Amino acid sequence: MKILIDENLPKKLKKSLQELSVYTIQEKQWLGLKNGDLIQKMLGDGFDTLITLDQNLKYQQNLSKYPIAVLLINLENNQYSTILPYLEKIKSILSGNIQPGIHTLIPPKESN
Repeated sequence: MKILIDENLPKKLKKSLQELSVYTIQEKQWLGLKNGDLIQKMLGDGFDTLITLDQNLKYQQNLSKYPIAVLLINLENNQYSTILPYLEKIKSILSGNIQPGIHTLIPPKESN
């Protein structure tokens, strides 16, 4: 599995996922690409999965026609410290048999 970390996530997330085959948008020099162009680049370069915070992606693209999985992280911001508590869950999702389509990581609601 070849995984791409979107530019809206911290680059150091890659180091936390080093046991997987992970690349960043910055490494691939794909900064600023529109979602459709990004998906085409991913397909051409053999990527299977995109990790992103882009909540609009599911509305802007018909992802069902592409053989890629999208892990959509639904957190209040893109700070590494905010993502860190969910790292094991992210690894679990990515290490499992993730299928094409959108997979959303939603943090549990805090109880009062």
